[in-house]
Amino acid sequence: MPNFAKAHNLEFVGTMNISLPDELKGFVEEQVASRGYGTSSEYVRDLIRKDRDRQQLRALLVEGARSAPGEPADAAYFNALRDRIRSTTSE
Repeated sequence: MPNFAKAHNLEFVGTMNISLPDELKGFVEEQVASRGYGTSSEYVRDLIRKDRDRQQLRALLVEGARSAPGEPADAAYFNALRDRIRSTTSE
């Protein structure tokens, strides 16, 4: 599905103007044209969301690295997880 067709929660939309050197402006325009974005704003919003997601993932990884060791995530762990999911979806 093209990026511009994806639904996003945009109830409150603020405006932000940015200035780019011609080289970066051209790059953004190429990305919009070649990757299915409708506008440069959609492209920039997608980049910001991806960066936010990356930062959230990094925070979770750091939190996990700082936590006490848990049970091993081996084949038995994933089999039990699948069984638990199947039992909740069949109810």
